[in-house]
Amino acid sequence: MTGSCILIVEDTEDNRQIMRDVLTNAGFAIVEAHDGLMAVGLAAEVKPDLIVMDIQLPILNGYEAIRLIRADPGLHHVPIVAVTSYALSGDEEKAREAGCNAYIAKPFSPRQLLAIVREFLD
Repeated sequence: MTGSCILIVEDTEDNRQIMRDVLTNAGFAIVEAHDGLMAVGLAAEVKPDLIVMDIQLPILNGYEAIRLIRADPGLHHVPIVAVTSYALSGDEEKAREAGCNAYIAKPFSPRQLLAIVREFLD
């Protein structure tokens, strides 16, 4: 399990720091993007084992970024976990329709994030 590379896509530094700490302490390698456009480029370049994607992002929102990543044949299989403060009725379905494999509402617990990541990477 350790050594898997995770792309964290989150525009808020505090949230990125929490994810970075939790995932690096669990032995994962981390690459970070702070907007949707950067996420699409990094995903194509790095070919991560999993992507943790915020939905509310500058330049390109998470839904758009996910659709572009899913359109890349080399990334189609990569699990994407949506992490968002959009926790309204219908938002989880919207994230899954865009191509997410899992959905976490903010605020999330570090334990919850790690458990979902491990479901895909163990």
